[in-house]
Amino acid sequence: MTKMLFREDAYTRSADAVVVGVSDAGVVLDQTNFYARGGGQPGDKGQLIWEGGSAEIVDTVKGEGDAIVLVPAEGAAQPKIGASVQQELNWDHRYGCMRVHTALHLLSVVIPLGVTGGSISAEKGRLDFMMPEPPEDKAALEADLNALIARDLEVSESWITDAELDAQPDLVKTMSVQPPRGSGKVRLVKIGEVDLQPCGGTHVARTGEIGSVRIGKIENKGKQNRRVNIHLI
Repeated sequence: MTKMLFREDAYTRSADAVVVGVSDAGVVLDQTNFYARGGGQPGDKGQLIWEGGSAEIVDTVKGEGDAIVLVPAEGAAQPKIGASVQQELNWDHRYGCMRVHTALHLLSVVIPLGVTGGSISAEKGRLDFMMPEPPEDKAALEADLNALIARDLEVSESWITDAELDAQPDLVKTMSVQPPRGSGKVRLVKIGEVDLQPCGGTHVARTGEIGSVRIGKIENKGKQNRRVNIHLI
């Protein structure tokens, strides 16, 4: 099991760790501040440094059980099991993903429809909605989203049991991706008093950190689906 430091503090840019596994897939540490790809959010990138060596980390993925695997660049050196290492996040990439992820949660507030898919990057993101017809006023939608962001709402987390979540199915907005389960409890992300939903990803501490966003293309993705793209400005 890898201790997930990003759950304790998403703003941790560097962290010490000990190597507990090395394979062709990558390096497993006893604890990490690198987020593993999942829920539409990409895996973290950065650098792993140890005595006598270093490696560029190009992705982070989930391994067996609760292990998190840091994926080095092709041909990069790897530390040995038991080695002490320093992890350095590519902070621009992580922070951009945090801003976009929180903005997408707010997009699901201004468009209160079922979510059928989503994707996050450091500059932009999108949600797919059960939306037979496109929004009548895209400019008004963008204004409503930016107004929520500008309220500088606090973003916090709490935990509930699997059974409590089963008793409140309306908390789950995503129809294609289910909240991470398996540990007996589920993490909820709350934005002020406007949004509460299960989520395992990383977020900014206050919505004001997102800055202004622009709603891009609204694409037709089938008879019942519309894809709404947003961009950080």
